[in-house]
Amino acid sequence: MPNHQRRVLLGASLVLLLGTNTAWAADAPVYTGLFNRTAVGGYDPVAYFTENKPVKGSADFSLDYKGVQWRFASAANRDRFRANPEMYAPQYGGYCAWAVAQGSTASGDPLRWKIVDQKLYLNYDEDVQRKWEKDIPGFIQAADKNWPQVLGK
Repeated sequence: MPNHQRRVLLGASLVLLLGTNTAWAADAPVYTGLFNRTAVGGYDPVAYFTENKPVKGSADFSLDYKGVQWRFASAANRDRFRANPEMYAPQYGGYCAWAVAQGSTASGDPLRWKIVDQKLYLNYDEDVQRKWEKDIPGFIQAADKNWPQVLGK
């Protein structure tokens, strides 16, 4: 096979492999990305509530929950999460809240977040977050109806 055909074939394969932004593990209850098993991109889910901002967690303060690793900025935050994970874990397993409202899944970006009624929501990117913010209650209602059935799609 000539080199240019190999490059075309390789390029097409990469597009098929990497060209989608939807979640890779359709049945995974918590989004972790393709090459790791760390929730929320390694950010501390408790810090969104206590510091009102994303804070990188540390492997030194981690625990397993729902089959994935969660990282925290401190032992105190890890212990808070352990005591009440449903309070701190992002809704829809950390998948994009707007995508779940649309009936699908997409990665949740830990830097695109919002706390609504004491629940943490992530969005795919800034543009998607702007769409989501136009009708947060409506999108939450739609996403709640779609979750967790979207995981099987």
